[in-house]
Amino acid sequence: MNNGFSTGEEDSRGNSDQICCLVDDSDRCRRLAGNASYSKRIQKTVALKRLKLNIDHQARHTYICDYHKTMIQCARTKQRRNKDSEDDSNEAEIDSPEVDWFQLQVNTLRRYKKHYKVPTRPGLNKSQLADVIQKHFKSLPVNEKEIITYFIYMVKTNGNKLDHKNGMNSDSV
Repeated sequence: MNNGFSTGEEDSRGNSDQICCLVDDSDRCRRLAGNASYSKRIQKTVALKRLKLNIDHQARHTYICDYHKTMIQCARTKQRRNKDSEDDSNEAEIDSPEVDWFQLQVNTLRRYKKHYKVPTRPGLNKSQLADVIQKHFKSLPVNEKEIITYFIYMVKTNGNKLDHKNGMNSDSV
C-alpha cells in the first residue's frame, strides 16, 4: 500500500489486511484472507460438492480465508474417499492389511508358498516370489465376523489356536 492506494502488487501476494473474497450462503465472509487462491479447480470442487460458496465480484483479489480453505479441502477429501471406495468395490483387496513381503526372508516366502500350495514356476527370485505371494494373500477370502467372534472367544477363555490343535482345550469353537 502506498498512501492508502493499492499498487496491485499487494493483491498478487495476498496482503494481510485483505478479507476473504467469498460469499458464504449470501453473506460476505469477513475473515482475513490467507495465501490460498479461489482457482478454477477449487470452483469446480465447490460446484460438485454443492457448497454454498460464490466469489464476490467486487473483491479485487481471489484469496480465501483458512476457514473456507479447510472446508473445501475436507469436501475434496470426502470426494476422493468416496471415489476410492467405489473403485475398490470390485477388487478383492478391499481393506486388506499392508504387508511388506519384500522384507521377509526367502525361506519364509518359500514356507508360505509350500503351506498354501501357491503355484509358481521354478527358479523365481525373491522379488518375483514376493509378488506372487502378495497376489495370493490379497485374494484370500476373509470372513471378518467369524474371525472377530473367534478372537473374542479366545481372549475370554485365555486360549490360543495352538491349544486347540494339540487337543488341550476340548471345547468346540
